[in-house]
Amino acid sequence: MNSIRLDGKRVLITGASKGIGADIAETFAEAGASLVLSGRDQEALDVQARNLEQQYGVRVTAVAADLADADAPTRLAAEAAAAFGGLDVLVNNAGISHPEMVTDLTAATFDEVLTVNLRAPALLAATVGAAMARTGGGSIVTVASAAALRALPEHYAYCTSKAGLVMATKVLALELGPDGVRANSVCPTIVLTDMGRKVWGEEAKAAPMLARIPLGRFAAPAEVSATALFLASDLASMINGVDVPIDGGYAVS
Repeated sequence: MNSIRLDGKRVLITGASKGIGADIAETFAEAGASLVLSGRDQEALDVQARNLEQQYGVRVTAVAADLADADAPTRLAAEAAAAFGGLDVLVNNAGISHPEMVTDLTAATFDEVLTVNLRAPALLAATVGAAMARTGGGSIVTVASAAALRALPEHYAYCTSKAGLVMATKVLALELGPDGVRANSVCPTIVLTDMGRKVWGEEAKAAPMLARIPLGRFAAPAEVSATALFLASDLASMINGVDVPIDGGYAVS
């Protein structure tokens, strides 16, 4: 991916301290971007920022935010823009999941998942996107899920939130496209982060899901990061309003 560069681009990445977000942060740092990393743990973000600065020689700052808070998207957008005088790219990655059968679902769990997975990223993208529209354009890349495209058992709230996020991204593309703002989403299947291995590492649990993926495997974090990097870059300058499955054919099987 060294051929794709983001030199001069100012990027906000949410959920950046671990998993897919951490891999995206490293990929974008390697590509030369200036980064604002966000998550809930300020200390972990600070350590990550120092490591990326030292390894790749780029500017990195950390802004802690709990996206369950109602005012977090507005505050995070303002603080991230202030860090480097504006934003060129937003990677909307933060999300949570509480796997359970719909018969066990509670209002509290449903509200928590939709707040973090849909309301917060939708409002953040709208706020950042509106600012980008006023200053010449930009790119919004939202990490949704294959669960937005196909139903997944024990993920009622999660599927609902991610499907809504895909459609919210399309509306952003429609409304902000005339001002040079591109908005796209990526929809990975299960990704083998530490958490992914913990949840899906048992062969008995993984086998039925793997059987639905024509390539016969789950995704690696780098495969999500590479796609996000392309969509954020000028190489994707005519790509707007799409949802890209990173799923080995799961959506068509």
